[in-house]
Amino acid sequence: MSTILVADDASFMRLMIRQILARQGYTEIFEAENGKVAVSLFQTHKPDLALLDITMPELDGLAALKEILAFEPKAKVVMCSAIAQENMVREALKLGALDFVVKPFRPEELLKTVTKYLS
Repeated sequence: MSTILVADDASFMRLMIRQILARQGYTEIFEAENGKVAVSLFQTHKPDLALLDITMPELDGLAALKEILAFEPKAKVVMCSAIAQENMVREALKLGALDFVVKPFRPEELLKTVTKYLS
């Protein structure tokens, strides 16, 4: 089974994503409350997929994305954010994110995206 890193500064959002993924059978889920912890967990556990919020303390999602891709250029990273600003989406994709999920999302949307990159 695949391993997934979920990075979001809102604990309720991490819990919700974890529950959605767990119902689909994903049990190896690592949680980070900021970008700095996300980078550290990524380097330690090398998950198959990372879901990064853009707005986080210490290190935002775009900076964490850069560090993760510098560590592992083939890393699969999907950005998740309520900030649906076009320039943020473009920047994330330009930096190497595979996709972008806008919050609030429906569970099916998130699972479709996760499945797409883990199959």
